[in-house]
Amino acid sequence: MRALGDKGEDIAAKFLKKKGYKILKRNYTAPIGEIDIIAKDGDTVVFVEVKARTDDLFGLPHESVGSKKQRKLKSVALHYLSRLKKQPPARFDIISICFKEGRKEIEHIKDAFEGGTAPFY
Repeated sequence: MRALGDKGEDIAAKFLKKKGYKILKRNYTAPIGEIDIIAKDGDTVVFVEVKARTDDLFGLPHESVGSKKQRKLKSVALHYLSRLKKQPPARFDIISICFKEGRKEIEHIKDAFEGGTAPFY
């Protein structure tokens, strides 16, 4: 299963770079958990959760980012932001990748959950 996650993160990083994002960190780890990708979109720090599945039989990949996962991501983001000298605007995005019949479907959900560009820290 980790191989699918790694493949999804590689695809997501390439996708974001093509859209002009600068990748700051991949697999940022804090005591409470991990964020798949930390990127910059202009002046905004973007915390990206990547979800990849081989099908949508049990729902779309992004639907698995529930409130518990969101709280964990916010805590890890706070850990990252606390290490910066200046607090930039920040948001949470989800990149949902579904591999179907030999092709990949990518959905980029900007500002995917509360926390958005308003300071959440």
